[in-house]
Amino acid sequence: MGQDNMKLFSEMPVKRAVLSLVVPTVISQLITVIYNMADTFFIGQMGDPNQVAAASLALPLFLLTTGMANLFGIGGASLVSRSLGCGDIDKVRRVSAFSIWTAAAIAFLYGMIMLAFRGVILPAVGTDSATYGFCADYVFWTLTIGAVPTVLNAALAHLIRAEGFSAQASFGVALGGLMNIVLDPVFIFGFGFEIAGAAIATMLSNVIALSYFAVLVFKKRGQIHLSFHPKYYSVRDGIPTEVLLVGLPSAIMNLMGIFSNITLNKLMVSYCNEAVAGIGIAKKIDLLAYAIANGLSQGVIPLIGFNYSAKNYDRMKSAIKVTLLLSLSITTAGSVLLFTCAGPLVRAFIDDALTIQYGSLFQRIICITGPFTAITTITISIFQSVGHKIKPLILSMLRKGGLDVPAMFILNRLFGINGIAWATPVADLGSMLIGLILFVPFWKKLDISRNA
Repeated sequence: MGQDNMKLFSEMPVKRAVLSLVVPTVISQLITVIYNMADTFFIGQMGDPNQVAAASLALPLFLLTTGMANLFGIGGASLVSRSLGCGDIDKVRRVSAFSIWTAAAIAFLYGMIMLAFRGVILPAVGTDSATYGFCADYVFWTLTIGAVPTVLNAALAHLIRAEGFSAQASFGVALGGLMNIVLDPVFIFGFGFEIAGAAIATMLSNVIALSYFAVLVFKKRGQIHLSFHPKYYSVRDGIPTEVLLVGLPSAIMNLMGIFSNITLNKLMVSYCNEAVAGIGIAKKIDLLAYAIANGLSQGVIPLIGFNYSAKNYDRMKSAIKVTLLLSLSITTAGSVLLFTCAGPLVRAFIDDALTIQYGSLFQRIICITGPFTAITTITISIFQSVGHKIKPLILSMLRKGGLDVPAMFILNRLFGINGIAWATPVADLGSMLIGLILFVPFWKKLDISRNA
């Protein structure tokens, strides 16, 4: 770790340190959301609903790579930041080597499974004779060929951020997103590859981002202690357990999110396709608010983890307070904006009266969750940054799947289609309250430790 980053973690004024870490992270999260929207937009410009449907059906399979990246990226980043706080540079190298090589191996295995069993997996996610071929092309390029760079790109962003290079980590993520936006029309329309072109663009953008991270680690090897060298690969000192258990909540949140979305779509489709389209648009718009809350919570993990290990609890608590206040202010303002501008925002995506009616209503319901999400995501990140395993796992499972899926069925039976949408704020409120119940004793314990 360079002297500048050491000062950022231990000496820089807390507000400035927090902003230095979270602003680039939030920007990269927003760019990721925007480029995901752009991918769907360009495929939609071909006017073939089968190709749009194929990309949507492949999305849950692709999102599993995010779960893998979070498992090793966030889990490894938490242990790296704590090792830096203790001054154990050798462990930083061993943790990073374990995280990088294990993530690569599992991503490769996943890509091979998708190739070997696509005849079973793709029909299971909903493909038919009209969409199977398109979906198979998309999965081949993004997962069979692209799983390794996709997973390593995201995992390295977390690990590099743990060393204090938040701006560089976020630039790498943003670079991948921007390249995808640029390459999409080139391969879809320029080369005429259609949906396969979108998949190739996604794969190449992740390769470019991964190359950037590899060059960054090599060039700053005197300041960045992460290592790709296999000789540092280690399963000693509880490294696998620490990495996997800390990263597991984020991975499970990803999996539960997929499960939750599938359930949501199945319930909505029982009413009408316009309702499905409306909730889909509302969810995509709401992703922008979630990206801000998630970026703030993930960006501050290294600062909290470093000062927790260094037993600088006053600085750690100040960082938490600043981040929470910032996140609540932004998400509350965002909720107000999304509520008041729901109609125009939904109309920008589609020109269909019934879909706009449903989408506007669902948007106003879902956007209420902004402040709840801010508190829950920060609580999860705090527990992850200090090495807690069970608490963030519980909160992650409750927020997506544990509370919202049962709420969807219950509220659908009681209040019909509107009840399905209300399941989201109900679940987020419940998760927040449980998170606070778990967090308050931890906060009090910090006061006791500080005064001891």
